Amino acid sequence: MDYILSISDNLFFDYLYAKALPLQGDVLVGAANATAEAMGRTIMENDPLSQYFGVEPTQYAVLSLLERDDWRRQAFSLFLITWIFGLVLYYIGATLSYVFIFDKRTFNHPKFLKNQIRQEIAQTNAALPVMAILTVPFFLTEVKGYSLLYSSTADVPMWYNFFQFPLFIAFTDCFIYLIHRGLHYPLIYKHLHKPHHKWIMPTPYASHAFHPLDGYAQSIPYHVFPFIFPLHKLAYIVLFSFINIWTIFIHDGEYLANSPIINGAACHTMHHLYFNYNYGQFTTIWDRIGGSYRIPSIELFDKDKKMDQKVWKKQVSEMEKVVKAVEGNDQFREYAADSNSDSKKEQ
Repeated sequence: MDYILSISDNLFFDYLYAKALPLQGDVLVGAANATAEAMGRTIMENDPLSQYFGVEPTQYAVLSLLERDDWRRQAFSLFLITWIFGLVLYYIGATLSYVFIFDKRTFNHPKFLKNQIRQEIAQTNAALPVMAILTVPFFLTEVKGYSLLYSSTADVPMWYNFFQFPLFIAFTDCFIYLIHRGLHYPLIYKHLHKPHHKWIMPTPYASHAFHPLDGYAQSIPYHVFPFIFPLHKLAYIVLFSFINIWTIFIHDGEYLANSPIINGAACHTMHHLYFNYNYGQFTTIWDRIGGSYRIPSIELFDKDKKMDQKVWKKQVSEMEKVVKAVEGNDQFREYAADSNSDSKKEQ
């Protein structure tokens, strides 16, 4: 994360902090008159962009009361980066998926909610800043050098530079399964995970529509990994981006991966429909071991059959039994089909 923080400092944070919390009096004059070499030496020694790419900091890097390595400045900067980066990935990824992949016929499903996309986006907007705050301690600890993140491929055996990717997927897949399944424990589900299961037929915009503590809990394995295993700093950024994109993919309703191993959109749709199956993130391995795997209905892989009224009726019949068993009579969903039916009756 120090790469991202360094880029952000050079692009705008140095300037913003210098303007918001400027040096005063003689200190300011001394800093302003410092030679470029004296001004930049300390910063360049600790700045990844300077070390690896020769990008020198601007004069604003030394013109704020909060120095670059001040933990308060770093924590606030990391919060803004995490929040804004999450929003950008969410809106771009979910919108592209919605426009080019998501089957709009899903709107006619009897369990599609009234104003669902608006609700999904509102839930995400409320959750992301809280999740960013909770994530900052991990990122700050990494920036301070307490993790096993490394910069050069020569820091580890060459084979590990490739092995770290499947290792990361395997590690996070296992622990997300355990956390996700734990979130379905009735008392925890009621207070944390239930908001995400509001979406019976999710759209890509439901991908990050969690209770913030729910979303944070499921992200913990990603952040714990580099404190247990070495991970290249660029690989961390790539994998963090991949995770967010994958989360959108498994909510896009395009059932391409008819695989017994990959936990794709079809598997995750079964989870949203029937609640107690397919808790995995990337694979079905832990669901198979834990006895919670459910094979996606074959109709999901046929573009016409998956939208057939008979298929929907069958889904609804089973879903209503399951949701009553999981949530009792505590219903909090308003379906678009019911609203349309009521409107027609009034007319």
